[in-house]
Amino acid sequence: MSDWSWDYNPSAEYLTSGLPPGVVAEVERLATELAALGHEATRPRGHEATKVGRPFDREGGLRQFDIMNSRGFISFLPVPRHRCVYVCGITWYG
Repeated sequence: MSDWSWDYNPSAEYLTSGLPPGVVAEVERLATELAALGHEATRPRGHEATKVGRPFDREGGLRQFDIMNSRGFISFLPVPRHRCVYVCGITWYG
């Protein structure tokens, strides 16, 4: 079990307004998985959540991850100090 969590930033209402329920469910499922990767930070391998998604050439900072077969993507920020993955943006092409 991960001691990391995830949250929407700025808010769930702002980021998910107008999105289909299935997309919101997929975003929340991925955020849960990303928080579970954050748990790896307690091991010597490093902060796994800071390496997932784009950009591929560096770790840390704002990351992006495709959702629903590239029909959109999420932008997220893993913050090891807070032990939290923040979902900062959702782009849905429909």
